[in-house]
Amino acid sequence: MHRTIRVGEISVTFFMTRHETGDALDMLEMTIPSGFSVVVPHTHRSYDEWVLGMNGVSTWTLNGEIVLLHPGESLLIPKGTPHFYANLHHEVARFICLQTPGVVGPEYYRDLVAPYSQSEPDIAAISEIMNRYGIEPLLYS
Repeated sequence: MHRTIRVGEISVTFFMTRHETGDALDMLEMTIPSGFSVVVPHTHRSYDEWVLGMNGVSTWTLNGEIVLLHPGESLLIPKGTPHFYANLHHEVARFICLQTPGVVGPEYYRDLVAPYSQSEPDIAAISEIMNRYGIEPLLYS
């Protein structure tokens, strides 16, 4: 297991990275405290993501449909699917993500640390980082 990366309130720990798998996959665990949500809905341009609930309940919005992910349940997010996630419940949510092929690696999450470290997340900086890693931010005016 790799060293945990703290992106705002989210903890990200990689089990395997694209660097170890010849770009075949990234496998990571995310832990999200109660009341936290990802600030930028997005799509992945070139990889699919499979998510397995481990602890707590996370709330996902995929193509506008709300899905509650409980422990032992999984969901598939095909590339190009608009999505967003949050922890709207009272306990910490933890899930495992398998991203295929491996595209972003831990460097993506390390790059997100600074824009999430401010009192208000820097949406422009987060969006620029997302674009650099093939993740399309969906910002609506």
